[in-house]
Order: sequence, then C-alpha cells, then structure tokens
Amino acid sequence: MQLPTQISERLAALGISLADVEERFIRGSGPGGQKINKTSSTVCLRHRPTGLEVRCQRERSQSANREQAWVELCGRLEERTRAASAAKVQTREAERRRTRQKSRGQKVRMIVAKKHRAKHKSGRGRVGGDGW
Repeated sequence: MQLPTQISERLAALGISLADVEERFIRGSGPGGQKINKTSSTVCLRHRPTGLEVRCQRERSQSANREQAWVELCGRLEERTRAASAAKVQTREAERRRTRQKSRGQKVRMIVAKKHRAKHKSGRGRVGGDGW
C-alpha cells in the first residue's frame, strides 16, 4: 500500500525511513459487535528507534484507520523533535544567562548587601565563659 504524498513528505522532513516503522493490522476491541470481532481494521504503528507506538480504530475502514494512524505518528514524532530542539535552546539560554557579566547596578547592589551583612555579623561575639 502506498502512503499519501503529504505523509511521505512529513516523514522525509523528519528523516524517518518507512523501514523504521512496523505496521500491524489487528482486531479491534470495544463496542461494535460481530463486525469489530471479525475484521482486522485496527492499525498499530510502532517506530522502532524511539519505541513510539500509535493505535487507531476510529473508523470501520482499515485504510482510513491506517491513514489516521500515520498522521498521528507523524504528529507525535514532530512534537518530539520540537521538544528536543526547544530543550536545547533553553539549555543554551540558561548557560548564556548564567555566564553573562553583571551590570554596574547589580554589582553596586551586591556590594551594599555584603557590607550590610558584614555589619550585622560584626556585632556577634564569641560565645565563651570560664573553662572554655
């Protein structure tokens, strides 16, 4: 069976080979009676490298379920790629914020806070008494 061009293009953009995806047709479950018990209209797709699995039995037609399953698999893989790139950008931004130079105002506030703390601590004395 041939995949629609839109799905093929999405897979190519993600760099996913059709050989990486295992496609199975299984009998459905749930309400539907004899029809659902006799036909293998449920489609199960599994992307081997990531372990991502998609099951679809929304329609009575195997071909409609197959197309919906492929669309859902593409969506999940795209979301996974987007999340990975967003995490990479977030890590880079956190590193940039952590290592950037402090502004003049920040330095002044930091020194004022240190002096205040030192003044507060200078009032403390050693605890001691006879025998210590």
